Amino acid sequence: MPVETDRNQPTKTPEPSHFGGSFLFWLALLLFINLIFLGKPLSSRVPYSTFISQVEAGKVVRAVVSSDKIEYELKSEQVTKQPQTRPHKVFVTTPVAQDTELPKILRTHNVEFSAPTPSQTGWISTLLSWILPPIIFLTVWGFLISRSQMGGPAALTIGKSNARIYSEGTTGVKFDDVAGVDEAKVELQEIVDFLKNASKYTRLGAKIPKGVLLVGPPGTGKTLLARAIAGEARVPFFSISGSEFIELFVGIGAARVRDLFEQAKQQSPCIIFIDELDALGKSRSATGPYLGGNDEREQTLNQLLSEMDGFDPNNGVIILAATNRPEVLDPALLRPGRFDRQILVDRPDKVGREAILKIHAKNVKLASHVELSKLAARTPGFAGADLANLVNEAALLAARGNREAVTMADFNEAIERVLTGLEKKSRVLNEIEKKTVAYHEVGHALIGALMPGAGSVEKISIVPRGVGALGYTLQLPEEDRFLLIEDEIRGRIVSLLGGRAAEELIFGKVSTGASDDIQKATDLAERFVTLYGMSDVLGPVAFEKTQQQFLEVFSNPRRAVSQKIAEQIDQEVKMIVDGAYCIALKILTKNRSLLEAISQILLEKEVLEGEELRLQLDRVQAPENMDEWLSTGKLTHECLLIQTTLNGRTTKQ
Repeated sequence: MPVETDRNQPTKTPEPSHFGGSFLFWLALLLFINLIFLGKPLSSRVPYSTFISQVEAGKVVRAVVSSDKIEYELKSEQVTKQPQTRPHKVFVTTPVAQDTELPKILRTHNVEFSAPTPSQTGWISTLLSWILPPIIFLTVWGFLISRSQMGGPAALTIGKSNARIYSEGTTGVKFDDVAGVDEAKVELQEIVDFLKNASKYTRLGAKIPKGVLLVGPPGTGKTLLARAIAGEARVPFFSISGSEFIELFVGIGAARVRDLFEQAKQQSPCIIFIDELDALGKSRSATGPYLGGNDEREQTLNQLLSEMDGFDPNNGVIILAATNRPEVLDPALLRPGRFDRQILVDRPDKVGREAILKIHAKNVKLASHVELSKLAARTPGFAGADLANLVNEAALLAARGNREAVTMADFNEAIERVLTGLEKKSRVLNEIEKKTVAYHEVGHALIGALMPGAGSVEKISIVPRGVGALGYTLQLPEEDRFLLIEDEIRGRIVSLLGGRAAEELIFGKVSTGASDDIQKATDLAERFVTLYGMSDVLGPVAFEKTQQQFLEVFSNPRRAVSQKIAEQIDQEVKMIVDGAYCIALKILTKNRSLLEAISQILLEKEVLEGEELRLQLDRVQAPENMDEWLSTGKLTHECLLIQTTLNGRTTKQ
């Protein structure tokens, strides 16, 4: 909402301009001249063969022959004493190249023919073709410039800031509307208090932080926090995205930065919020091997650095910015004096998730048995945006089922939708595919029930969901985890390979359904060696580059290493994956009867969950020496023998 101006202050009325009328007059005049000198009467175009036939039939009275066309007139259909009263009709045809017989044919049939008269106005068409387009372009440009100078509605905004300006407290968000980020709120409340009670701090010589950078994963509420600060402090709030500064023409971004800070200084104290700062503030050393790889971005960043902490003091303007890629920002932007504080806005814990669910469920009619604390426990890793989407999905499901209130079943289905996608009952599997998927998912569930730190298996389904998922095993952590122990990583790899191991154990061959599991297991094993430094052979050495802190993107981040080290890394990764596969085979071999029994039940019901599933999984037995491999990674001879028997090949340790 724009800041209201003083209505009692007289406004300057722009002087009227007649430029628009003169522009239309000159344009109409040029078009009229073009029509007068270049316009010609319309003629009918006919094939060349028709023209020859009409000549031979004696219907043509005269013709004007040129190299690219022939214009001719037919004789009058009715001969009168005054034939001039009936005009001849003009026809046009295109001559055939190298037709040397045409003059002879015309003379034979008494047709009056001649060459075209040289045009006396041809130079005008050439002149207009060169002059008219620039005149039109310059006229339109002058028209826009004149409108810009008089401040009309069509005024150009090049160099003007596109920031949305909110007056005092009109963002509609308070700190009470933000939950799950209590530590960040405490840090930001100090800024609000300073804006309200500046004397409390200045009497002790304290200064307000010039800039605060909010960093964290996507969807955790960074933008929402900025709006809450403006709502609490009740000061003007300028909101703009970092990408809005970058334009095609060099210098426009810097001009917009200057204009933004000039507006902010006029309304200080105020807050400027720059969302997605990484679009503007990328490190200047990452622009490429050539100097000035992106002049527009670099000049805009330099102007921002100067405005935040340059030669002229910038008092009363607080800069808030948000990004989920702090590692790419320029070091000069992050130093004290520009962004004095970096506040982490992380994913909420269980208590925070429950508080967020309460906020989003305020306007949702919940059934009496819905317990938000249980939902918070079942959604570890969910950000604030995920939880808002979860509540909305549950409400939509309840409305679709014509229920009076949102039930716990709606929330459970919404969780599955968020995690695995929509059900696709239209995708019908044949008997072989259905049986393969059933054994695959039960294999995941049996091994997942034994692995440390893996959480509880909540549901097994062979109903296709999402993109390419023919079935799924829903396994939810029982608590928030921030560290992974060595045996837990190995256990996760074993769980990922449980589906393929079940297929090989039962059918003696494998399918393509385990491709995603194999990819995830290989990536986890590679990070085990190259990033976490847990390999006994290579030791605590990092062979991967620093990952993006809040964006889970893993795209060939390995450092440049020697060929020998690369071979050792590959050998270690293969040994970990092979060892996990051996353990998976050993677990399923020991529980083969249970694997077949649960798979038959799943084939009949398509979904297993709740108490029935827990009773079945409680019967799983762990093989001997499993804990030893999980803790040390050393395989036993028995495990190697199992894989050799099933695969028909020797695995080297």
